[in-house]
Amino acid sequence: MAELLTLREAVERFVNDGDTVALEGFTHLIPTAASHELIRQGKKDLHLVRMTPDLVYDLLIGAGCVRKLTFSWGGNPGVGSLHRLRDAVEKGWPRDLEIDEHSHADLANSYVAGASGLPFAVLRAYAGSDLPKVNPNIKFINCPFTGEQLAAVPSVRPDVTVIHAQKADRKGNVLLWGILGVQKEAALAAKRCIVTVEEIVDDLNAPMNSCVLPTWALSAVCLVPGGSHPSYAHGYSERDNRFYQAWDPIARDRDTFNAWIDTYIRGTKDFSEFRSKLAEAK
Repeated sequence: MAELLTLREAVERFVNDGDTVALEGFTHLIPTAASHELIRQGKKDLHLVRMTPDLVYDLLIGAGCVRKLTFSWGGNPGVGSLHRLRDAVEKGWPRDLEIDEHSHADLANSYVAGASGLPFAVLRAYAGSDLPKVNPNIKFINCPFTGEQLAAVPSVRPDVTVIHAQKADRKGNVLLWGILGVQKEAALAAKRCIVTVEEIVDDLNAPMNSCVLPTWALSAVCLVPGGSHPSYAHGYSERDNRFYQAWDPIARDRDTFNAWIDTYIRGTKDFSEFRSKLAEAK
């Protein structure tokens, strides 16, 4: 059953050094606040999983929190490379980074398999692709019924999944809408799940066929308004395009990056203070 906690309390209690952690969200509802809190608390040796690593994982990798990354695409959307990710892969700074690269379809199916309690996912994919040549976790099996060759990949079963959503009720049930990506599957595949939300209400008033994550599937719900910034939360906030553009020169240089996170993340007590300091700087 989900507890209503502060984000600091939730990360302290449910995220351990060395854990496999999935921070999921696609286009919107990206759990940025949680990535900041992982850095504030100095979590280390994490194995991060995410279908589309963007700024949240650039931050965590550059801060030295990460030993391994399982992913299916990485970049600053609409801008270019993730410079902290590139620096770690190419030059081992601030530490060596092991990478485990997959396709979108592959990783999405891996989450579904994890949520279903299965050891691996099967898909019709990778014909003509070179990715299996560099990733030993992509294997091929023959269908026992038709003999067709299919790709098989390990399921994703995170120790902790973190997502951002629009609403939770006081019992810890969570409602999210808009572009969902794999948040539902990632939450159900995990041993523990933390959800940051825009607001906590008495009644979700969820329409029919909504995506509602039940309290029994979650560990903690944390009230963090604006917790997906600079991504948007459908119905609550808009995407901060200028932040994505401004991130490129910040992340490009090691000293500039370190100064930025020391000021805006390690130098703030929570995400609310971060946003206030950011607004002052603007």
